[in-house]
Parts: sequence; C-alpha cells; structure tokens
Amino acid sequence: MPKFVLIVGPQAVGKMTVGQELEKLTGLTLMHNHETLDLVSKFFDFNNHKKKLREISDLFRFTIFEEVAKSDLEGMIFTLMLCLEREEDIEYVEKIEKIYKENNGEFYVVELEADLKERLRRNKTENRLKHKPGKRDLVFSENNLLGDVEKHKLNTDDDEVLNFENYIKINNTDISAKETARMIKEKFEL
Repeated sequence: MPKFVLIVGPQAVGKMTVGQELEKLTGLTLMHNHETLDLVSKFFDFNNHKKKLREISDLFRFTIFEEVAKSDLEGMIFTLMLCLEREEDIEYVEKIEKIYKENNGEFYVVELEADLKERLRRNKTENRLKHKPGKRDLVFSENNLLGDVEKHKLNTDDDEVLNFENYIKINNTDISAKETARMIKEKFEL
C-alpha cells in the first residue's frame, strides 16, 4: 500500500530539505516540485510559456503519482507551494489524494511554516541552490518570495487547518530539517 507524503508551505520554508531527511528515514522517494519544472523550463521558460510549462510538468507529475499509487513501492514524498486562497490549488491536492485513495494508498499532508527572516536566510542556502537552478538568481528569487508574501496566503492561520484526514502543521523556524522529518515520521508512523 503506497504512501504519499505531501509537504506544503511557502518558498524557502524547507520543504525539499525536510523531504530529503524524511526520505532517509522512511525509504520513500522524494520528488521535489522543481524537478519537473526545471526539466520542462529547458524548453518552455516560465516568463513566456507559463501555461505550457505547468501543463507538461503536470503530465510528468501525475503520471508518476498514478504509477507509484498502483505499484508495490513504499511510496513517495512530494513538495508543493500552495496559494491557499486559490481553489484550484486545493483541488490540485485533492486530485492527488483521490489517486491514492482509489488505489488503497495512504495520503498525508505536512504544512511547514517559518518566519520570514528565516525563510530569507534559507533562500540562499547551498542545498537549495544546488538542487534548484531556477533559484540561483538570488535577486529574482528573493523578490519573488517577498512578492508572494504580499499576494498570497501561503500558510493556514493559527486557528485553521487544511481539510485532510492525515494532516500536521509544523513551525520549523527553529527546528532542524532532520528533527522536523523525525516528527513527521513519528506522527504518521511512516
């Protein structure tokens, strides 16, 4: 019964890094959000072909999601930034959840939150820049991060939760990626 762990949160909150640590602890395979985006952006850049970039990226993603859900593999970890005010972002997650539930898989959602100062620091880390070529233009990346803080709701409010059966929210401002991954593994008994 494959497991799907979705790690959501704003840019530079540590989704990929926590996913890397969770992969080590659980044997689930990590596919971070930028892997498909960076592949497709070699052909269709974000500025001029945004719709085509997302369309092709989603073809890769959902093919992988479906095949893992039908397989005898342990499962996977995926990272994603959600704009919580956009219904289509929530529907995107619900579509993934449906794939796993229809195949008797297990679906988990982890929401990460960290303060802006820490996210700005993490935006420049070696691990992030190594695995996300599109973030290497630090001026663009930081402006994008700050702009999205103004434009979008990227975390739930303190009195709010995402409406998924297996859900946890962690403020990882002062918690290492390794410790955050351990908390996730224990919470969901992965």
